[in-house]
Amino acid sequence: MRRSVAADITVSVADRARLAFMVAVADGANDERLEFVANGAPVEAVELTDAAGSRIHVVDAESGTLSVSYAAIVDGRRPSVAPVSTLEQLEYLRPSRYCETDRLGPTAAAEFAGLDGAALLDAVSSWVGTRLAYVPGSSQPTDGAVQTLLARRGVCRDYAHLVVALLRALDVPARLAAVYAPGLDPMDFHAVAEAYVDGAWHVVDATTLAPRSTLVRIATGRDAADTAFLSSYGGAVTLERLEVSAVVDELPADDMTKLVELG
Repeated sequence: MRRSVAADITVSVADRARLAFMVAVADGANDERLEFVANGAPVEAVELTDAAGSRIHVVDAESGTLSVSYAAIVDGRRPSVAPVSTLEQLEYLRPSRYCETDRLGPTAAAEFAGLDGAALLDAVSSWVGTRLAYVPGSSQPTDGAVQTLLARRGVCRDYAHLVVALLRALDVPARLAAVYAPGLDPMDFHAVAEAYVDGAWHVVDATTLAPRSTLVRIATGRDAADTAFLSSYGGAVTLERLEVSAVVDELPADDMTKLVELG
């Protein structure tokens, strides 16, 4: 399986600001290009790697226009074989900014009592997918899982937050992954949940908008606060342009009842 992914971003910076981008494939790629251009001139970014393995590219930008261009080719699928520590499992059981696990405990217990493993992931995915309507622009950046459930609508990150919160409430470690998603329409960055069952992290995507086996990891964290494609610190920054593409040599079918690791 060969995936080709790309992202082109342009922002305007009103005052000097530090910008942190997460657009690069987490584990690197067979062929990769990343360029930053500020006010018409190339600039260097500092690459950092966080505790979850996400690659962060940091640029200290002056006022003006900054453009980012990324492209990569990813061959094959390489599910993670790194051991998951007890500390990591505990981290992904706690409530977080957008996943209010403690407030959703009674709902999770009532809806999914007696289920575990693959059956639980399938049930949670189906439950969230049938209770929410996918409506672009319907949610606010500050909305968490509780607000999403009340509104009964949202976008991919809202679906993922609700899945993560419900699973954590059932004592299943769960986290959010930002991904490139071949087959997604309309094309954009995508967010999915991952749950730790049967000794590995498995994808749960209640939107069912793209085959899970084609997804390419960008960033991993507790929720969207850890996985945003752009974070800015200091001066005001305005997003002027965002184009994302992700294609695969052959788009496969996706059996939602089967466990799939993010490759």
